[in-house]
Amino acid sequence: MAKLIYAANVSLDGYMEDEHGNIEWTTSDDEEFAFWTDFQRPIGTYLYGRRMYESMVYWETARAKPGDQPEVIREFAQIWRAAEKIVYSRTLQEVSSARTRIEREFDPDAIRRLKESLGADITIGGPELAGQAMSAGLIDECHLLLNPIVLGGGKQALPDNLRMRLELLGERRFRSGVVHLHYRVIV
Repeated sequence: MAKLIYAANVSLDGYMEDEHGNIEWTTSDDEEFAFWTDFQRPIGTYLYGRRMYESMVYWETARAKPGDQPEVIREFAQIWRAAEKIVYSRTLQEVSSARTRIEREFDPDAIRRLKESLGADITIGGPELAGQAMSAGLIDECHLLLNPIVLGGGKQALPDNLRMRLELLGERRFRSGVVHLHYRVIV
């Protein structure tokens, strides 16, 4: 059975976007990028909201020639292209990546069936979509990259009015000051 994993870059005060929708404040040096590439290797399916999909679809055409970019970036693009992608959107008319389909509504029962049917884990991206999955009790793990910045506002990484108990499974400090926190949801 697959796990459903919420993974996000987060500011110290809990935002994944600033008040203008920007994410340029996140740090991503070679050490962190290598970590995220390794993290993605066992993932078989990505669940995205429209905006998260639109920011990630870059990897569909990121076909750098050897020598143009570090190997870890080329590897990440290959991993991303190989995974299945489901985009939850009422407005997106078509996708621009292979192995991708659109769902108009988030259906918790469909996600339960997906988890039961897959051997490879699933990640969910985008705080609104992840919030729906959290409210439905579908999230198994959270991986948060806590960035050393306070934004003071923006899009929250975790929803209001939700209570979840978590068990810390691991942590890692990066040279940049970013800290990775790996939690399991306690049911």
